Amino acid sequence: MNNGHIRILLSKLNDFCATGIENGAEFAAVRSHYEVNIEHVLIKMLEQGGGDIDRLFRYYEIDMDELWEGMLEFLSKQRAANAGKPVLSAALFQWLEKAWLASSLYYDATCIRSVSLIDALIELSPGLYNPCFDQLDKINLTHLRNNYARLVEGSLEAEQSAGRSPVSASSPAISKPLFNKPATSTDKQVPSSVVSQVNEPVTDLNKTGTNNKSAPDLTENKESQVKQSGQRDTLALNPDSALGQYAIDVTAQAEQGQIDPVLGRNTETRQVIDILSRRRKNNPILVGEPGVGKTAVVEGLALKIASGDVPSSLINVRLFTLDLGLLQAGAGVKGEFEKRLKQVIQEVEESDVPIVLFIDEAHTLIGSGGMEGGSDAANLLKPALARGHLKTIAATTWAEYKKYFERDAALERRFQLVKVEEPSIENAIVMLSGLKEKYQDHHNTLITDEAIDAAVNLSSRYINGRYLPDKAIDLIDTAAARIKMGQATVPSSLESARDHIIYIEKRLKHLQGEQKSGLKVSEKLIDLLEKDLLITQERLQEQQLQWTKERTIVEKIHAQENNPDPSSDKSATLKSAREELGVVQGERPLVQAEVNAEAIGAVVSDWTGIPVGKMIKNELTSLINFEDIISQRVIGQDEAIGDIGRAMRTARSGMSNPDAPLGVFLLSGPSGVGKTETALAMADALYGGERYLITINMSEYQEAHSVSQLKGSPPGYVGYGEGGVLTEAVRQRPYSVILLDEVEKAHLDVLNMFYQVFDRGFMRDGEGREIDFKNTVILMTSNIGSTEVEALYNRAVDLNSEIDSENMSETEAQQQLDAISEQLQTPAYAEISAVIQEALGQYFPSALIGRMQSIAYKPLNDDIMQGILALKLENIAQRLYDTHEIEFRCDPAVLTLLAGQCTSTVLGARAINAMLEQRLLPEISRSLLGFMVDDDIPDILTLSLDEDQQLSCVFSDKVNEQTKENDSSSDAEPAEALVTA
Repeated sequence: MNNGHIRILLSKLNDFCATGIENGAEFAAVRSHYEVNIEHVLIKMLEQGGGDIDRLFRYYEIDMDELWEGMLEFLSKQRAANAGKPVLSAALFQWLEKAWLASSLYYDATCIRSVSLIDALIELSPGLYNPCFDQLDKINLTHLRNNYARLVEGSLEAEQSAGRSPVSASSPAISKPLFNKPATSTDKQVPSSVVSQVNEPVTDLNKTGTNNKSAPDLTENKESQVKQSGQRDTLALNPDSALGQYAIDVTAQAEQGQIDPVLGRNTETRQVIDILSRRRKNNPILVGEPGVGKTAVVEGLALKIASGDVPSSLINVRLFTLDLGLLQAGAGVKGEFEKRLKQVIQEVEESDVPIVLFIDEAHTLIGSGGMEGGSDAANLLKPALARGHLKTIAATTWAEYKKYFERDAALERRFQLVKVEEPSIENAIVMLSGLKEKYQDHHNTLITDEAIDAAVNLSSRYINGRYLPDKAIDLIDTAAARIKMGQATVPSSLESARDHIIYIEKRLKHLQGEQKSGLKVSEKLIDLLEKDLLITQERLQEQQLQWTKERTIVEKIHAQENNPDPSSDKSATLKSAREELGVVQGERPLVQAEVNAEAIGAVVSDWTGIPVGKMIKNELTSLINFEDIISQRVIGQDEAIGDIGRAMRTARSGMSNPDAPLGVFLLSGPSGVGKTETALAMADALYGGERYLITINMSEYQEAHSVSQLKGSPPGYVGYGEGGVLTEAVRQRPYSVILLDEVEKAHLDVLNMFYQVFDRGFMRDGEGREIDFKNTVILMTSNIGSTEVEALYNRAVDLNSEIDSENMSETEAQQQLDAISEQLQTPAYAEISAVIQEALGQYFPSALIGRMQSIAYKPLNDDIMQGILALKLENIAQRLYDTHEIEFRCDPAVLTLLAGQCTSTVLGARAINAMLEQRLLPEISRSLLGFMVDDDIPDILTLSLDEDQQLSCVFSDKVNEQTKENDSSSDAEPAEALVTA
C-alpha cells in the first residue's frame, strides 16, 4: 500500500462519499485522534443524510440512534491528544478497497457509492471489534446486491457524477494546488484533509510524495484568486498556510450571515474606518472594559465591508481575526511562537488581496500571556506597523493598555486610540433589540420588549463588576433557555417539594425505628415533621395541578401562534389564553409562554440573591407611598420624611437638575432620633435592600491628606490603581444610598471634594475616571444644632409667678397667660428647622449648604419612644416564635415604664437598644438555655411588672395558663397581650 493507491481510491469516491471522508477527517482532528477510523466517516455520512445509506438503514430497520451511540462510545475510548493531523487507519483503507471492488463486481458503478461502503462494512464487521456493527447482520447481502437499484431509488447519490477517472500520483489533478482559487461546482478534487497513507500525516494534495518535483508554488497564478469583474475581491486560503492555521476570515463570516447584527456602535466603527483609511498611523486600538463591545465594533466593520458600505480604499479588504490561542498552542520551543507570527505577517504583507488583521486581547501578544520571548513579539510587530504594510486592529482593556502599551512608547505611537465606553441604558436597549430576533430563533421562544428593558435596567442596577451590553445579553440568553426548559421539564419547585417529602419520610421512619428500640425521641420533633409532611404534600399536589393547567394553556398559545391559517383571529384567541394563563399562574408562575420582565427578574434574583418582587415592582408607586413606607421603620419624624419624599418625587419626575444626584440631604438633629435608620430604610425601599447602602464614617477623615482614601491615590503614590473607598463603591454599585455619617467631623478639604458631586453628579477618581453619582441618593448626618433644639424643648417657665390681675387690665392678664401657654407648647417644625439652619450656617460654608437640602430631626417624646419600643419588642417576639415557637406577651405598663426611662437619657432611641440588649435579652436567654437543657420549652413568655415595679419575665405553658385563668376569672382580668407573635 502506498500513497498512490490511496489517491486512486479517494479519486473513485463520488461527491457524497468524498464529503463524508473529509468531514470524518475533520471530526478526528477536532477530537485530537491519531487515526481517521471508519466510525468517524460513518457518523458524518449519517449527519449528511439523503444518500444511499439512509434508505438502506430505514429499509432494513437498522436502529440508527443505537448505531450512532455505539460508534461515539467506541471513539471515546480511542487514544487522543494528537497535536498534529490524523492519519488514515489501515481499517479505513481496507474498507475503501473492498468498497471499490464491490462497486465494480456487484453494483456496476464507476465510482464508490455509500451502498458499496455498506456492502464492504458488512464483510469487514466480524474483524472490526466494534459491537455496534452487529446490527448490520439484519442486511442480507444477496438481497441487497440483487435489489439495490430499487432500495436506493431517490438517493442524492444517483444524481451525482459517474465518478472520477483513475489517476496516478503524478497526475495534474493531484499536483494542482487545491485552495489557490475559489472552489467551483465542477472541481472534483479530493479534499486535502483526507489524503494520507498509513502512519503518514494528512497532507495537501499538491504534496504527492518526495519524488514529486512538479508541484507549483503556493503563490503561483495569484491572479486566479481575485475576481477582476469589478466585484469585491475574494480570497481562498490554503489551510496549511499560517493565515489558514492561525486566523479566521471575519469578512467571510459576515458574507455568510454568521455574525449577529451590530447596532449602537456606529460612532466607534466610523472612527476605525477613518483610521484605516489614513496613510500613516492607520492602526486603531480599541480600548474599553470587558463586555462593552470591542469585538462587536470589529464585527460591525466586517458587516460594512461585506455590504460594500465602506470607502473605496476598503472595498476589497478581507478582515482576519488572529487566534492567539492557536498561535501559542504547541509553541513551547523557544522561537517557535515568533516564527509563526512572522509567517502570519509575511503572508499578510505578500497577499494580493488587502488584509486587515484583528488582534483581540492584544496585551497577551506582548508579554501578558507569560510566554517566553513575549517582548520579541512586540518587536516583530513594530517594523511591520511602521512600514504600513500590516494594517492591524487591536483590542484590549484599560488596565492592560496602561500596563503594556503606555510603557512601550514605540508601540503605543503606532496605534491610534479608539475609546469604547459602556453604552448608556437607552443605547444598550437599542443593541439588544437588534439581537432579539437571533435569540428568538435560537431558543424558539418569544422575547418581549419589556424583557429587553428589564434586562438592561436590572443588570445595570443589580449586577456589579460587569458591563453593558454583555451582562444584559447574558440575562436574555439565560432567561430564554430557562423558559424553553421550563416548558418541557418539571419545575424546580416541584422537584424540591418531592425531595423534601422523601427526606421527611426517611427521617420519620428512622425516628420511629429509634422509638421502637426504646431510645429517647422527641415527640415534639415527630409532630413537627408530620405537620411539615402534610403541608408539603398538599403544596405539591396544588403545584402539580397548577403545572398541568399552565402547560396545557402554554401549548395552546404556541399552537395558535404557529397556526398558518390567515383567516383565524389569532389576537383574540391569544389574548384570552394569556388572560387565562395569568389567572392560573397568580404570583408564582411555573410555566411561562414567553420571556418577560418576570423571567428576567427571576434570573437576576438567582444571580444576586435579591428578592424578585423588589426588583420588578413599580418604583414610581414606591415613591408615591414613600412616607408610608419609611414611617414603618422611622417613627415620629413625619415632617422630615415628608420633606425627603417631596424632593425625591421631584427628582424622579425629571423636574430637578438632571446632572445632579437624585437627592442630597443633610439630616441634622439630636443623636438617636432616626437619621441612620432613615438611610437604611431608603436603601431598602428604593434599591432593593440594605446592601445598597454605602456608609462612610466621616470622623475617619479629619486630615486633609485623607482625601486620597475616598477617591484613590494619584499616580506616583502608594495605592495608585487600587481605587478609593467611595469611588470604587459607587463604581461597583451606581444605584445606591450613600451615607456620610457625622459629616461635621471631616476636614474642610474633604468636604470641598463634594462640591462637584452635589452640583454635577460625578467625581474623578485617582486614575482620572469619571465616577457617576447621578443615580445615587446622598445622605449626610450631623448633630449640629442639637443643643439649640433641646433648649427649645426645655425652655424654663416660672409657673409659680403670680399674675397680679388686680393691677393689670383683663387684656394684659390674658396676654401674659397666652405667653406662658405658648412656652409650654411643643416647638413647631419650622422653628426647629430655622434653629438648625442657623447653626449649620455657622459651621459649613454657605456654598456647600446651598448645594444640599437641610432636614431637621426633632427629639423623641414619650409617645414616640413607646412606639419605637413596641416595634423593637415585636421583632423580639417574632424571633422567639421563629426559633422556639414561644408566644410573647407584654403588659402595657411595661411600655410606659421603659419608654420613660429611655426618654430621660440623651441617647434617644439608642437607649432602647441598650436597655433591651443589656437588661431584657440576657435574662430571657439565660432562662431559655435552662429550658433547652431540660428539653422542655415553654409556650408563653409574659413581660410584666412585679410589686416593686421591676421587670418580670414569666414563662408558662398553655395548659397551666388556661387553668390559672379559670381559677382567677372571678378575681381579675388577664393582662392585655400588646405584643404577640
